Amino acid sequence: MKEGSTQIPFLGDALWFPAVSNASSDGLVAIGGDLSVERLLLAYSSGIFPWFNEDTMILWWSPDPRMVLFPEKLRISKSMRRLLKNPPFRITKNTCFAEVIDACAKASRPSQEGTWITSDMKDAYLALHEKGIAVSYEVWKGEDLVGGLYGVDLKGIFCGESMFSQESNASKFAFIKMVEELQAKRYGLIDCQMHTKHLESLGAELIPRDEFIQILQTQIQGSKKE
Repeated sequence: MKEGSTQIPFLGDALWFPAVSNASSDGLVAIGGDLSVERLLLAYSSGIFPWFNEDTMILWWSPDPRMVLFPEKLRISKSMRRLLKNPPFRITKNTCFAEVIDACAKASRPSQEGTWITSDMKDAYLALHEKGIAVSYEVWKGEDLVGGLYGVDLKGIFCGESMFSQESNASKFAFIKMVEELQAKRYGLIDCQMHTKHLESLGAELIPRDEFIQILQTQIQGSKKE
């Protein structure tokens, strides 16, 4: 497949990805392949993530620039600081991953028609969760699940995938609590993938893809030595 002058490789059964430097101008790296645990791990470790609709083939992306949050740069508004002092919510981790990903899939997003969290994507991340790689953070109000997020934990790098909120500030509460935990564990980076004003308000920023890949590789190598 061609996009402009860029040749986009089609992935078969072989477990590989092209260099992200060969991506198209909007970050498309490859098409096809599968959503196996092994391929997803290789993708995330290479700075690549899947993003596609139900009626398309699997598309693999590595945008340039990349939206990231350095944990120490977390920005908490005055109103959120007041809420955190006497929170109406409680936070848990990995207590109901399937419910969180379902809620993220159903969440209404003004700039998006439908959802990219297809049934195949749900199954894939549930498989990652069973391996202890995909994790969820849940926000509760009483006994009701009112917010949360999930992502891929590469030990040193956390790759955020999606969040949802059914109460005002619930997803922000989940995000802040997650960042505080990862900061305490000395994680180097949270990958937010794409720019949104919501993430920018929390301190996330765009950095060149080359810088992101360098940090990613350094963190992965560091975690292997521990």
